[in-house]
Amino acid sequence: MERVCDKVRGAFSIGRFAHSVNLSSGQSDLRIQLQTDPRYQPFIAGATERTVMGYRMRVAALTDVLQGKLWAYADEQRRGSKRQKHLADILRIVEARPELVDRLPESLRAMLE
Repeated sequence: MERVCDKVRGAFSIGRFAHSVNLSSGQSDLRIQLQTDPRYQPFIAGATERTVMGYRMRVAALTDVLQGKLWAYADEQRRGSKRQKHLADILRIVEARPELVDRLPESLRAMLE
């Protein structure tokens, strides 16, 4: 993580938070969030290269993004408003890709009925 921050220092603003390091630039609308939780490390292997707002970068698979959102929503240490944001993201993902609904815990699947 520190190597990445050292490489982008000057080109991006760096914000450090409990669960992530966020990178942003005043010259772009692109915001990059680097997760610091070790559970996210396996997501790297499934990432694919994509162009996002003019930048070529590796992007996590949607199934991995969904899993991360599920972890974040379940984390009772997070602010309630952030947990609700993650819940909304989860619901948007399964609305767009209904085949992923089976990955939700039963309590969330019940919300969709």
